[in-house]
Amino acid sequence: MKTDSLFYRLFQIRPQLFFELLSGSSQADCNYQFTSVEVKQLAFRIDGIFFPSSGNKKDPFYVVEVQFQPDEQLYSRIFSELFLYIKQYQPVHPWQVVVIYPTRTIERNSEPHFQPLLNLEQVRRIYLDELEEGENCPLGVRLVKLITSKETEVSQQAQRLLESVSREVKETKLRNDIIDLIESIMVYKFPKMSRKEIAAMLGVDDLKQTRFYQEVFTEGKQEGKLEGKQEGKLEGKQEGKLEAVSRMLDSGVELNTIAQWLDLPLEMVKKEANKKKQS
Repeated sequence: MKTDSLFYRLFQIRPQLFFELLSGSSQADCNYQFTSVEVKQLAFRIDGIFFPSSGNKKDPFYVVEVQFQPDEQLYSRIFSELFLYIKQYQPVHPWQVVVIYPTRTIERNSEPHFQPLLNLEQVRRIYLDELEEGENCPLGVRLVKLITSKETEVSQQAQRLLESVSREVKETKLRNDIIDLIESIMVYKFPKMSRKEIAAMLGVDDLKQTRFYQEVFTEGKQEGKLEGKQEGKLEGKQEGKLEAVSRMLDSGVELNTIAQWLDLPLEMVKKEANKKKQS
């Protein structure tokens, strides 16, 4: 599972998280929607944009980049895509750029052409390891810190987060979505672990009872699509697993992890991934 995919899922489910990162406050206002945009005829896609929901033209739109690997041409790409987007869509709102790094050591400043832009107030860089830690931090910040936490500490942090979510988030759907994300983060952190091992780390009896497993790691309990297959038969289970492969690929789960969690041969998973690429 790619790191940027996790962040974009976080922003999609809880847009306020982004503004908690910017302000460091759980009281951050959020009147924005998170989406992605295609720049037509130029064959590229901006994956992370926050658009203001208000009609106030002074409210900026935010282009968000999550960068966990060194990239010598990152700023060249970000600003070229930004200005091509502005040329094509002519947005009425001013722009801002936010780049999220795990640490300062990942950032590369070898592009002298963009230094004046990086000095602007419209450009923010967030280094996750420098964010305030502790139970008093906004929930969104604690979720993000879970992604970058050490493996020796992540189990206790995840359990504390689950407890905090149960206390702090009153809306049922949002609470379930955040719990789902915590489980996703654990799979991302420990892709080689079994279901039982991750369940034990989270302090739950059976990962199969969690919404994350039921929705993404389904084991073929869906009805087979072919006529005459009944739920529970071997063929139906196999087809259900193959449907699950597609959903897990969409979520960015690695092939080895899919094979292990669904008890499928790796070659079969690779075959399904190739089919998906060609479709």
